[in-house]
Amino acid sequence: MIEVSVKSLALDRTSNTPVVILKEVGTERILPIWIGPGEAGAIAMQLGGVAFQRPLTHDLLVSIVGGMGGTLKRVLITRVENSTYFAELVIDRDGEVISVDARPSDSIAIALRMKARIFADDSLLEQGTLVVEVADAQEGEEGEEGERDEDPMSGEALEEHLRGLRPEDLGRFDR
Repeated sequence: MIEVSVKSLALDRTSNTPVVILKEVGTERILPIWIGPGEAGAIAMQLGGVAFQRPLTHDLLVSIVGGMGGTLKRVLITRVENSTYFAELVIDRDGEVISVDARPSDSIAIALRMKARIFADDSLLEQGTLVVEVADAQEGEEGEEGERDEDPMSGEALEEHLRGLRPEDLGRFDR
């Protein structure tokens, strides 16, 4: 497992889907993971330091873990199957280690709130790097068929985009 951090959020303009860009600590290898708009908003708000008067879903999970005496030790992004990524929340509670299956997007949103480290399987970084390097090499040019446009969006631009989504748009992101 390789430690990664959140580099940025982007919007895949071909599918209008948010993408979280994870970067290997100490190198330039990156791992893009396509996520839903709700999770993108939760990540963007945490990165931007936006706080709400009442807890949102990820804040609630943080409170539950802490209230039960647990601490999030790390997030592990373990594999991808049929374009679906899998992750685990590794929680320590009084010396007992509990592994909870979760989506990477939710795991990242929680890890940012709990200041926990994020790790990805090395094979995922190898696969993810190829996609992004091709897109980066084409910067400013029209991409070839099948390439993804991954221009980073500012937190404000992503938040504005997410506010403009209609309820029927959200069904596209169920996995």
